[in-house]
Amino acid sequence: MKRTDRKGKLATCVAILGFVGLSISSAPGAFAESPSPANYDNQGYKIFAAQRATPETNLTANSVNRNLATFYALRQYPGSPPRIPHEVDLTFSGNETDCLSCHAKGGYSPEFGKFAPVTPHPENVLCYQCHAQVTTTDLFVETNWQSINPPKLGLSFLSTSPPPIPHNLQMRENCIACHTGPAAVAEIRIEHAGRGDCRQCHATVVQTAPLKVFERK
Repeated sequence: MKRTDRKGKLATCVAILGFVGLSISSAPGAFAESPSPANYDNQGYKIFAAQRATPETNLTANSVNRNLATFYALRQYPGSPPRIPHEVDLTFSGNETDCLSCHAKGGYSPEFGKFAPVTPHPENVLCYQCHAQVTTTDLFVETNWQSINPPKLGLSFLSTSPPPIPHNLQMRENCIACHTGPAAVAEIRIEHAGRGDCRQCHATVVQTAPLKVFERK
């Protein structure tokens, strides 16, 4: 009788625990994933949103018609907004979102025979506030302006470690916009576009002083 009572009590406990577990798991939002804040990891949500919205064929496409030389030729200094390298119709001046018809998601332009670079910040629709069309080669005033050197590539500490991000992330949070797709610059195009969390392996390291050789004392 004692053994039978023990079995009965054990079965009752198991039934109660199962009922409690079922109640918790079926409760709305019991184990729901908490939403990530929009500004986590320097607005890292943009990477996931772009990766999900871009077909894999577009992420891995390669046109090899842009390089770092042409990339920096459109900029006054590394990190500055690029100038508009083509003529812009006057009707665009009243509707800046027309720029995004090509530069929001990219795509091939038969007019220019090239793929349009993707902007990393399509939410900023006042494009002409930072990007200007050059219509003359004359200077407003004489200047002795000299640009700064672009950041160096390949600063990995080990031969197999992921390279650091050599620039800040302001206005450049969406890594996929510049490093994947047919309009990406050849020298910085990645080969693993299917991965969404870029900064899980690549950390921002903006060099402000010359690197010193480590000497063990």
